Amino acid sequence: MSAVLKPPAPAALSPAQAAARDKIWAMPLADLHPADPQHFVDNVELHIFDRLRAQAPVHFGHSPVPEVGSYWSVTRYQDIMHVDTHPELFSSDWSKGGITLFNAPDGEKLPMFIAMDPPKHDDQRKAVSTIVAPANLNNWQAEIRERTGRLLDSLPRNEPFDWVDKVSIELTTCMLATLFDFPFEDRRLLTWWSDVATMNKATNPEALEPAERMAELGKMLGYFTKLWNERVNAPPKTDLVSMLAHGAATRNMPPLEYMGNLVLLIVGGNDTTRNSMTGGLLALNDNPAEFAKLRANPALVDSLVPEIIRWQTPLAYMRRTAVQDTELGGQRIAKGDKVAMWYLSGNRDETAIDRPDQFIIDRARPRQHLSFGFGIHRCVGNRLAELQLKILWEEILERFPVIEVLGEPTRVRSSFVRGYSKLMVNIPG
Repeated sequence: MSAVLKPPAPAALSPAQAAARDKIWAMPLADLHPADPQHFVDNVELHIFDRLRAQAPVHFGHSPVPEVGSYWSVTRYQDIMHVDTHPELFSSDWSKGGITLFNAPDGEKLPMFIAMDPPKHDDQRKAVSTIVAPANLNNWQAEIRERTGRLLDSLPRNEPFDWVDKVSIELTTCMLATLFDFPFEDRRLLTWWSDVATMNKATNPEALEPAERMAELGKMLGYFTKLWNERVNAPPKTDLVSMLAHGAATRNMPPLEYMGNLVLLIVGGNDTTRNSMTGGLLALNDNPAEFAKLRANPALVDSLVPEIIRWQTPLAYMRRTAVQDTELGGQRIAKGDKVAMWYLSGNRDETAIDRPDQFIIDRARPRQHLSFGFGIHRCVGNRLAELQLKILWEEILERFPVIEVLGEPTRVRSSFVRGYSKLMVNIPG
């Protein structure tokens, strides 16, 4: 497979990106470590996945970080689908390692339903899935639109500001507070806890020390335990805390499992939507012809939204653990091996998606992507995420002919969450 020639570089690559691509294609395959978060900070991760899909679509590599160690990278669309739809071969269970490549110490392992296998996964997922049923989505539309319009109207004009903080974080945090019926004045705690939950000291020097991180998550548990105690003794309501407190599969959860499911719901409701809100603005800024097409035909918002989610792929991968010896892509995977399904790479697979390296807002099949996962673990809140993005872009188009992006974003130091911590913009007016 190593005889596969390097395909021509896209003409649009900057000199720095072209040089990074050449360096990656010149490295020995054994030295490639796609989960190195520095690749994501430097915005060169796609070059690695281009090479792996071409030369080693099921690749065994090793991280110099002991807590990560050796793992398989699965980079083609169909192979990822195979792993995601065979939980009997590839486990998500937290006790076997969970959903990230980082091997947390025993005291930091958090059970949560995304990191469980059937039947427990199915039972706990059902306890909260009704909150994103079509009827509830319809009930929230007016509130989301009013909130979004009010926020956009408050943005500065002719003055640089951080889109991530003022728009992406604020809108998603407000939605999270609504889902949890969380005190609105404290909503930014949800953002903080989401960030704490997805960082670790082994791969991010700026992260909290492990003891500090668990202490912060303990504060989260304490806050939510008060909310639980209020709602468990009241009639069931349609917020997530009440659903967990009254659900047959969740009402007797031990504290650590409650903490884990809170982390799952906060991160799932925060990071994915917030980073797609920023990634979409970047994509349209980098593709002005597509932005012009959208302004000329605002009805294209319906296909724009899934294209943004594909293009951004806000969670770059999910990990599984092989529970028996198996074969994938001609490679023998041993029981106990870690397997990373690189959704980001699958979403750029030219054998499955037409012109995957182009941002096209009127694709014929815009929902053909892996960003929400597939199979039993498909993102429970995918339709809510799409609704928030749809309303945001409808309201933007009504107000702003132009949003100027002022330079490169600051990217999150993570290979799991593919996101942004800062993007300066200006709205002329």
